[in-house]
Amino acid sequence: MGAIKVVLQKVKRANGTYPVRIRVTKNRKSKFFKTIFQALPEEFDEKAEQFTRKYANYLQSNRVLLKFKDKALKVYTELEYENEDFSLSDFERAFISSAKPAQIIDNFFYFWNDLIEDLNAAGRTGDARIHKHSFAALKKFNGSTQLRFEQIDIAFLQKYENQLRSQGGTNGGISVRMRSIRTVYNLAISRSEAKTKIGRMLNENYPFKKYKISRLKSNTIKKALQYEEMMKIVKMDIIKYPHLILSHNLFVFSFYTRGMNFTDQMLLEWGQISSNKISYTRSKTKGVFNITILPPVRNILDYYKENSLNTKYVFPILLKDNLTPMQIENRKHKTRKQYNKDLKEIAFHCEIDTNLTSYVARHTFANSLKQLGVATDVISEALGHETLAITQTYLKDLDSSVIDEASALLL
Repeated sequence: MGAIKVVLQKVKRANGTYPVRIRVTKNRKSKFFKTIFQALPEEFDEKAEQFTRKYANYLQSNRVLLKFKDKALKVYTELEYENEDFSLSDFERAFISSAKPAQIIDNFFYFWNDLIEDLNAAGRTGDARIHKHSFAALKKFNGSTQLRFEQIDIAFLQKYENQLRSQGGTNGGISVRMRSIRTVYNLAISRSEAKTKIGRMLNENYPFKKYKISRLKSNTIKKALQYEEMMKIVKMDIIKYPHLILSHNLFVFSFYTRGMNFTDQMLLEWGQISSNKISYTRSKTKGVFNITILPPVRNILDYYKENSLNTKYVFPILLKDNLTPMQIENRKHKTRKQYNKDLKEIAFHCEIDTNLTSYVARHTFANSLKQLGVATDVISEALGHETLAITQTYLKDLDSSVIDEASALLL
């Protein structure tokens, strides 16, 4: 028999506590299942698998915790009796079905809340934030969190789309909301037995067979600077505006590092920098980049080496090491907001009319290569796109000009 144990999962929450989970291990693979509890390390006895006296209402809570474990043991034993080769996914479906009554299992928001908690626990706080906003938007439209899966049909989705449009929603924004709903629906399917009433209903009434999210193509035009405008920013006498130095450096650094995005700049560590290369994995696509350090980038690196905060990070965005995923997400949100505000002021001083944001540096990098003569396949590789078609779509909204040479001409 596999091992079933109550543990304090080592995923620190924003309030300093850790989730108390049921860990099920089979064939050296483990899965964690949530309980209703979270605790500080000193409030939980790992060896005894129970709360200490420091935990509020510890006696009652330990009794409830024991029920969670007993339920897991019962489900595991029954599955093993039926088929000793069952998988952890089989256990997950059986455990969830047995842990909650059918009316709760059929509640769409129940699965959504589970997804958000799992994303946060996995450190995917950015995805969790997107789902949290989508959760709130649908709750407002629905009027409550009482929503059965069978209510989510094409008519429901179309009505929701119409409401979002009436509030000024764009194709891109509506697509995000709908993809969140589809993700939750798919999660429910993966966790439900196909032969059960709910499992059959989910598969038979799958609304996204007819409601096509792919038609909600973003109509936002990518904004990019002309090469000459970018040079105005690069050559700006930033010393006159000390409060803009970080934002100016981030924008210029991004331009000369193939459009490195804000998140990757925030997480960039000194250990990823050699004498003449920057090596990192892009957080969005997981593509690996090895970028030659051009003189403007070297100047910025030298500046932050001299003005280091003694952290592992290059840029003074994360002000100390070992932050929790939630702390990193909160810091990213706050700093990027200030960054985009600073870029407006930089554009003003450089007499540039384009609405500058952190994304414009990446678009400008691509657009400048087009203006300076770089072939699309070279631009595609520089941006880290998987196919040339993606790059062609990416570039079609950007200003085109005479194509001549490669990125060394950006200097």
